[in-house]
Amino acid sequence: MKVLSIFMPKITPHLCFDYQAEEAVHFYVSVFRNSAILNVTRYGEGEYGPAGSVRTVRFHLGGQEIIAVNGGPAFRFSDGLSLYVSCDTQEEIDELWEKLSEDGTKEECGWLKDKYGVYWQINPKIAWQMVNDPDPVKSRRVMAAIERMSKIEIDKLIQAYEGS
Repeated sequence: MKVLSIFMPKITPHLCFDYQAEEAVHFYVSVFRNSAILNVTRYGEGEYGPAGSVRTVRFHLGGQEIIAVNGGPAFRFSDGLSLYVSCDTQEEIDELWEKLSEDGTKEECGWLKDKYGVYWQINPKIAWQMVNDPDPVKSRRVMAAIERMSKIEIDKLIQAYEGS
């Protein structure tokens, strides 16, 4: 028996949607650069979903492999799991924040929930360095600034970090 060889990373996030997996993946791939749909599988006759409807979508999102599945209404997303996006610039933060939160919910500390119910954290790379600074005073100032924001603003983080 010959089996198709497909490279799979050791760990792959798996997002379970009710029935919107294909629609959501097309949306995500349109939002993020360096993204593509790799594979789509469909339900056959007599399987869980309607014959011909999407079962899974395997895709790369900004270089990260993810699988989306239509699992039915029993599956719900929560803020207990989010996709963290590390951004290089304020422009990237602004663009992703607006696109991903459209018809969703803008929350605090760089968090949002998209129109499919998936939670995202949109943050600058520099924030991770700042909150992990060995100087606890700087780190606390940055965390306090983040807690006051909805969308993260790099300039305000730098001001908090520098104490200005």
